[in-house]
Amino acid sequence: MIDLAALTSLRAVDTHGSVAGAADALGFTPSAVSQQVKRLEKQTGVALLERVGRGVMLTAHGRRLVDDGSRLLTELERIESGLQRDAGRVTGRLRVAAFSTAMRGLVAASVRDLLDRHPELSLTLTEREPWDTVDLVAAGQQDLGIVHQWGDVPLHLPDHLVSVTIARDVADVIVPRDHRLAGRTRVSPRDLVDEAWVATPEGSICRQWLRRMYDGTGRAPRIAHVAMEFDSHLALVGAGLGIALVPRLGRSALPDDVVAVAAHRPVPSREITVVHRASMAESPAVRAVVDALGAT
Repeated sequence: MIDLAALTSLRAVDTHGSVAGAADALGFTPSAVSQQVKRLEKQTGVALLERVGRGVMLTAHGRRLVDDGSRLLTELERIESGLQRDAGRVTGRLRVAAFSTAMRGLVAASVRDLLDRHPELSLTLTEREPWDTVDLVAAGQQDLGIVHQWGDVPLHLPDHLVSVTIARDVADVIVPRDHRLAGRTRVSPRDLVDEAWVATPEGSICRQWLRRMYDGTGRAPRIAHVAMEFDSHLALVGAGLGIALVPRLGRSALPDDVVAVAAHRPVPSREITVVHRASMAESPAVRAVVDALGAT
């Protein structure tokens, strides 16, 4: 009989391209993942992985097992969700991934009350960027993901994932208190073409949106400094090193040396959604988490 837990590990190795990556995503040690894969190879009698450079990839047998086994795991998940629905119980352990401001502004604000109301439910929380979150939920390594999409910057979801909108958020332009625009009620990108920006790293959704804001100005934003955390943005702006675009959700109280100015043309707005696999749609636990986040 094929070990389903070991099959999950093999699928994670396929997703992340290495035993170490799979172990990190699953919360196991690399040794534990290797042992599970070896157990699968012993059960099936065929080699499932082959080494390629510093990583590994599935053999043809491994690919068939992951493809066919994934359908089996999806069906088992659907059956389990249906049983929990019929029992009407909010129970079990759910793994939830969220981006940083949602972790502060949505998850932390709702999860304590949710767990108090449903003592048989437990959550494991992980902070991840939206694209990573989508991949992890799609691969079965997280159960729910909280992601965001700025304006028309797309966030593509695989067909077997569903999404529920739970909130909308906007960002303000943060400037030093003595900045020439600090007294304005709102600004547009054309007001900011010569400014130095503190921005999130290249490739992040927020960085893409900042660049997209400048469409039509004939210029690109001038990035002076890069920082992952918005609290760092506030500190750098306060030091007079640039301006920043910072969302309101999960934002720390503004220090006295900076000012938030509304932006328009376009308004920097984002849609925040919860994604999960369609096979979990009937789970009372999933619905309880989505409802709690939407009510925050």
